[in-house]
Amino acid sequence: MSETTRALRSDAERTVRTILEAAERVLSRNPAASMEQIAEAAGVARTTVHRRFASREALVGAMAAWATRQFAAAVEAANPDSTPPLVALYQATANVLRVKLDWGFAMSRALSDDPEVARVHADVEERCSRLFQRARDTGVLRADVDPEWARRVYYALIHEAAESRDGDADAMATRLVDTLLRGVGTGQGLS
Repeated sequence: MSETTRALRSDAERTVRTILEAAERVLSRNPAASMEQIAEAAGVARTTVHRRFASREALVGAMAAWATRQFAAAVEAANPDSTPPLVALYQATANVLRVKLDWGFAMSRALSDDPEVARVHADVEERCSRLFQRARDTGVLRADVDPEWARRVYYALIHEAAESRDGDADAMATRLVDTLLRGVGTGQGLS
């Protein structure tokens, strides 16, 4: 591949990312925003947006695919199969919260029928299941805890934390992991 071809491809990739980021900002504030409003926010001509994305649905689909890849990379960056489980749990939580906070609109659309999105989510779920099994095996979770139940509770906590937007990702991750591992009750009154 020639230098010119690489430069053109790189420029096109930057333009697409600029459009996707602008679309996330605009559609987060106004889900009914037009392609023209998105183009304006991206600093490109409306024709540029239409050249890259044939329709609004295609743009939203591309946003969901992009956010899903960022989500998978966030989990991967925590090295959940090799890092000590508590460290991996905290890091994956902070990383995923960053993606959910930055790409909330797109992530809410990522649960589509798109086979690639479904594959990525299945992959992440499998990695998280292994992480929760390792957490139980190493004593991070109690021996009597069902790792799959703990994983589903964890997913619910991540969803609620991202919806609340109550602090930065690191602070939210600390609170979330603490809630998961210690709960919110005193244990009194249990027999």
